[in-house]
Amino acid sequence: MDFLTLIQVLDSTVRMATPLLLACLAGLYSERAGIFDIGLEGKMLAAAFFSAAVAAITGSVWMGLLAGVGASLILSGLHGLASVTFRGNQLISGVAINFLAAGLTVLIAQDWFHQGGRTPSLDGAARFGAIELPFAIGPADAEAAGRPLSQLLAEASPLQQFYSELISGQVILVYLTFLFVPLTAWILFGTRFGLRLRAVGENPAAVDTAGVSVTGLRYAAVAICGILCGVAGAQLATAEPAAGFIKDMSAGRGFIALAALIFAKWRPWHAMWACLLFGLFQALELRPDVLEAMVGLKVQAQLLGALPYVMTVVILAGFVGKAVPPKAGGEPYVKER
Repeated sequence: MDFLTLIQVLDSTVRMATPLLLACLAGLYSERAGIFDIGLEGKMLAAAFFSAAVAAITGSVWMGLLAGVGASLILSGLHGLASVTFRGNQLISGVAINFLAAGLTVLIAQDWFHQGGRTPSLDGAARFGAIELPFAIGPADAEAAGRPLSQLLAEASPLQQFYSELISGQVILVYLTFLFVPLTAWILFGTRFGLRLRAVGENPAAVDTAGVSVTGLRYAAVAICGILCGVAGAQLATAEPAAGFIKDMSAGRGFIALAALIFAKWRPWHAMWACLLFGLFQALELRPDVLEAMVGLKVQAQLLGALPYVMTVVILAGFVGKAVPPKAGGEPYVKER
């Protein structure tokens, strides 16, 4: 296996990890505030549909992104209403959101576009395009040279291959996603808001006694969760090579993001590495020949798809440290009179 092939696998890893990381950070905010949210999958799916649908209708990917974020925020509001205001069971609320999104997206897609629950394919301004950074070898260089891009990359130095294939050529949402990681770490561990948010997940009564609104903080966390899930869904539908919505296109990524969150023990930087690891599994699932060349063994692709869940079970069993969720997670707060 040559270096360029390895870089191409890493490029696929970054793309696969991006929606996982966004959803994982979304769950991180919510669960740090004491609101368990297994509805990440449903929010991503709803955001993917509405972002693709509005982008197809308006021809603007940015309008699609706003629509996807708006749809996810509405579902987050429903989850907050059920979990915070009415103190309902958070797990049941999340499951309901997943079922609601799975059914409504297909139903509305069929009613709007009559393509069997799909949206039209997106191109041009209706989808996010790759950003070619300065000094990178890209399609324009291949066109100017009159040679295939793959040939130009194969003849380039390893450093140029790394820069042109992995760093350059990503869509803007990929770059923003990895900037969200240090931003999240700073918000949660370097600001008063983050301190209060984490305190709400550990001891909401103490926060309430200090005169800070537990309800307000939990709704803020739920809203941030909705925004990040909306961006994750938009990335799936409008930034992938085959842009557009298809039925159940989130394909369990919301649940994998939850697994990554547990694997990372509710910490932002660890979440990034966990999502990259799980993204690598997904990339190798599509390229089992690469894994065979690396380890010299033929591995079933289905096994790679199951590895994120297996590793999460290992963490929960306490074999690799102990994953301890926020103490007040999943419990509605009832103010004492």
